[in-house]
Amino acid sequence: MSSSWRAPTLWRILLMLARWCIPLLCRLRITGTIPPNLVNKPLILAGNHIGLFDPVALTAACGRRGYRPRILTTAGVLRAPLVGAVLRSCGHIAVDRKNGGVAALDHAVTALRAGAMVAVYPEGRITLDPGGWPERPKTGVARLAFATDAAVIPVSQWGAHEMVVYHGVGASIRRLLSALWRRPTVHVHFGKPITASELRRYPSPQLAANHVMHRIREDLAALRVAEPGLPAHIDHSRPLSTARALVAES
Repeated sequence: MSSSWRAPTLWRILLMLARWCIPLLCRLRITGTIPPNLVNKPLILAGNHIGLFDPVALTAACGRRGYRPRILTTAGVLRAPLVGAVLRSCGHIAVDRKNGGVAALDHAVTALRAGAMVAVYPEGRITLDPGGWPERPKTGVARLAFATDAAVIPVSQWGAHEMVVYHGVGASIRRLLSALWRRPTVHVHFGKPITASELRRYPSPQLAANHVMHRIREDLAALRVAEPGLPAHIDHSRPLSTARALVAES
């Protein structure tokens, strides 16, 4: 299926701006690529969620690579007076956690069937893992692949957690401004595709989604070889929990 969804002009402008502006705040490193034969087909970008700056880093990376995904975004952000209006105009999809994200999955399926690229964070929240590693995901990424036969691109990110803090508007602004001279490295890696048929080998959507997160974790390990345990940068405003630890694949 070729893409019948055309990114709105505003979204294309923002992707271009992010492509050039975000590297002013950080050292943006982009590795990996999406195979050309998949770029104009329904495709799911699935990334680990380590901080509030993740979507910004992903936007900049996609701008550099020429990708124009529709991003599943927390409904509260899309309801914000200014930012929400902009994101809605860009075609992004609201995730309302009150109904379990059911409507968001329906909209994402519709978008994929129309040929769009859709970006999701399978964990559904910023990871609370003490080491900053991916948590056990929700089943949505697998259900999207099953419903549309779309391939999944595992996207691993590291360094975005240094750009802003987990909690505190003022602290986040100060942290972001300090990035102008700190110049942290933010790495975004596009991994090898996972086909829907590969995911269907697993007996449940949960195990299929776990497989996606394990692929993300494998690529993430290569991005943080100097930080195999705890991150070098500790955000003390981020709560910690091992309740949703990602179990090893059998």
